[in-house]
Amino acid sequence: MYNTSFIKKILLALIVVFLYSCDKDFNAIGDGLIGEDHFGLEPEEYNVLAFNQEITPIQSNNMAVNALGIFDNPLFGTTTANFVTQLALPSYAPTIGESPVIESAVLTIPYFNHVTATGTDGANTYVLDSIYGGQGKDFKLKLSVYESGYQMRNSYFGGGSQLPQFYYTDQNTDFFNVANKTLLNNGPVQENVEFFFDPAEIVTKTVGTDNKETITRSAPQMVLNLKKEFFQEKILNAPASKLSSEDLFQEYFRGLYFMVEKSGANSNMALLDFTKGVITIKYKAKTAATTDGDTTEDKQILLNFKSSVTGGLASTASFLQDVKAPAYEAAVTTNVNKTEGDQKLYLKGGQGSLAVLKLFDQTDVLSYNADGTVKDGANGVPDQLDEIRNNVTVKNWKVNEANLVFYIDADQMGNTKAPQRVYLYDLTNNTVLADYSADPTAPFGGLINLDSNKKGKSYKLRITSHIRNLIKDATIKNVDLGLVVSLSPGVVASNVLKQKNETISQAPRTSVMSPLGTILYGTNIPEGDADYNKRLKLQVYYTKPN
Repeated sequence: MYNTSFIKKILLALIVVFLYSCDKDFNAIGDGLIGEDHFGLEPEEYNVLAFNQEITPIQSNNMAVNALGIFDNPLFGTTTANFVTQLALPSYAPTIGESPVIESAVLTIPYFNHVTATGTDGANTYVLDSIYGGQGKDFKLKLSVYESGYQMRNSYFGGGSQLPQFYYTDQNTDFFNVANKTLLNNGPVQENVEFFFDPAEIVTKTVGTDNKETITRSAPQMVLNLKKEFFQEKILNAPASKLSSEDLFQEYFRGLYFMVEKSGANSNMALLDFTKGVITIKYKAKTAATTDGDTTEDKQILLNFKSSVTGGLASTASFLQDVKAPAYEAAVTTNVNKTEGDQKLYLKGGQGSLAVLKLFDQTDVLSYNADGTVKDGANGVPDQLDEIRNNVTVKNWKVNEANLVFYIDADQMGNTKAPQRVYLYDLTNNTVLADYSADPTAPFGGLINLDSNKKGKSYKLRITSHIRNLIKDATIKNVDLGLVVSLSPGVVASNVLKQKNETISQAPRTSVMSPLGTILYGTNIPEGDADYNKRLKLQVYYTKPN
């Protein structure tokens, strides 16, 4: 007969395993989502002041990904993205060989992609990711690759200190004017005047000494045949001293400048990881002299787009030239209402725009002691933050959750692609919020929510920890918040403006990297308006005592 306590222990263990498995499944399924049940609780809503802020020329050097191309956005306008990068040798003081003769110089940069089908012969069908404005041969660009004439550097000395060197989105003319206008990508027309981001698999066939054919398949990438005469002189015939160190090499060969222009009715833009770019120079060099003549061997030398010293990207910069759509330009420049807020919030990446948020009424507030009590003789009236503090300290309510929900203007956005994520941050200090620091993944939110038609509906961001901190310490500054489009949730650094203004001096890098934009409902929507219930509000869910 089985011992009863033993059976109970077995049942308890099974229950624990079952609950653990259910919890794992729930977490996996709910990853990236914020629960909206709240056990039937209705939120208390508080006012927010939100208005648009233009992002003027901004630092654009040494970003993880960079745009190249022309993106026509019907709501925001046209952005032309050019790019410049230094190059580096894998190692310095290379042995070139005697009397080198170049055979080819080929530039390759992989595209972001994914496989959609694989044939019985092993051939893959690809779709390119991070392409904006359409794909295929109908979306052509005139692509020109030139030798850069602008020596880039990572730092400079000023005032007795070594300072970081920044390059900005509006410096295209500076680099264009000094570039060597000899076209380097002088291969077939599809590599220059009719260039397009080709999603086709690259198939290479080689025949061995045994006459057997070998097929090599590669994922889609940019492939440009470069001017051989240039690289013969610049690299193979270079004085040895110019190839002896990275500093000397990059002063000698100042890199490549990529310029795009319209080539037809349709154009597009791609985000590229230029760190994976490489130029492969193949050549022949003498090995020995014989009575029958000189013998040669096949050799190659690489030029990388990343530093062999630091391992990171060589000095780079993105140049973004915008022609704003009239409605968008007016919304972020002349029609900004910093007193009452804006009816619509325009967020755009690159040298674009963000939204500034002020929680509660910050114009006439009380002064507090460290313990949260009002200072003697302090003037002012209680604001909504005081109301929340009173709910917590006097009524003994507990803040269960606090959210900001931004509704997308779906009618105006139409079929325009919206960003998958937005990012909320401490604009006053240009840093992350407490909620992001606690967990930068799912609970903080920011992912787009879709409606039943798979169109963008809203973005929700949780700021529970931020509100709790304001409640428990009345001396904490109620900082302004910023909202931007986000390309990557893991990028939280900021880029500096070329000229700061009264509102911002920096903007998040994750926004500068994104070409997309979205239009959200703001706060200045009059009661009775059809869109009144879509206005931005702070929602706070409380647990209240019986």
